Amino acid sequence: MALSNIANALLGGVLIGGAATLFFWLTGRIAGISGVIASLLFFKERLWPALFLSGIVAGAAIFYALGGSAPVPRGSFPLWLLAFSGVLVGFGTALARGCTSGHGVCGLGRLSLRSLVATLTFLSVGLLATFVVRHIFGVV
Repeated sequence: MALSNIANALLGGVLIGGAATLFFWLTGRIAGISGVIASLLFFKERLWPALFLSGIVAGAAIFYALGGSAPVPRGSFPLWLLAFSGVLVGFGTALARGCTSGHGVCGLGRLSLRSLVATLTFLSVGLLATFVVRHIFGVV
């Protein structure tokens, strides 16, 4: 990994952690994306979730405008598997009552045992799913 990639990853991690901490201090809310989207879709609160999601999009746009590179999607990944994976992620997020950003970034930072269990489960299932997709289904 090139030094600039390491620097980008480190800077990105610091910015995500700092933004999540600032969001919690200012609003008392956890900056988990699944909760933000649920607030936007299912609750009466519309302004702050819309601004939060707009900030994520704007931040990515600024990163690319400053010369950052976008991830390149793999064309060989079957659409049915992508859709099925999305359903499973949604189910897991509902089951865990939060997503990787809520549990992994915010929950672990608050030393939450529930978030530690959820994050370890997310990572373990992700590793297992990667093994199954690559070595059993043969999708590269």
